[in-house]
Amino acid sequence: MGLEEKLPSGFLLTSVEKVVNWTRKSSLWPATFGLACCAIEMMAMGAGRYDSARFGMEVFRASPRQADLMIVAGRVSQKMAPVLRQIYDQMPEPRWVIAMGVCASSGGMFNNYAIVQGVDHVVPVDMYLPGCPPRPEMLLDAILKLHHKIMNEPLGEKRERQLAQAREDGTAKDLHVEMPSTFRVDKAARKAYEQAAAEGRAGQFAIERRNGNAVLLPEERPQGMGKAWR
Repeated sequence: MGLEEKLPSGFLLTSVEKVVNWTRKSSLWPATFGLACCAIEMMAMGAGRYDSARFGMEVFRASPRQADLMIVAGRVSQKMAPVLRQIYDQMPEPRWVIAMGVCASSGGMFNNYAIVQGVDHVVPVDMYLPGCPPRPEMLLDAILKLHHKIMNEPLGEKRERQLAQAREDGTAKDLHVEMPSTFRVDKAARKAYEQAAAEGRAGQFAIERRNGNAVLLPEERPQGMGKAWR
């Protein structure tokens, strides 16, 4: 796998916190919980075309007691809110929540008394995913960002106090800066990205790499992926 080339004399040193968080992010089991049209995109994410099994989360659990990720896919009605909270309470710790789509995030177009104006009124949300509905690759991007957050979560009260102090001092690591995989594989691009992230201009650096475009143009998109980039 090439890992042995990175290990001096065959030894690998790490911390318990990193190992535990690595196992958590590599085996997220989502709860089978779809509420509206966003659930179709969530199901497509688990199908063969996008293959969420690559990230260790191919198992959508029918029981909340065996799940640690709740993807709220769709609008939440006032009648459904107590049920959603009950399912969340039955999930074991640690647990995470993704608000998928604008309806789950803020109520969307349903600005009325029947729809909860944001699922964060019912459960704590770790990641908000915009769109109506968001595409499966957008959901995968949100999951990868959640992986990045999990990898940097504190383990224990002492570590949590240390991170809180670091945030207060302004020396804490920015959890929202994640290196894209296209930069990871290129050593020169990786070094340039790390320097840009240290200067706080990671977003600007990504736009510069796209020649000033906010998104990749069709002729710049990777080939051989079918319609996955549409």
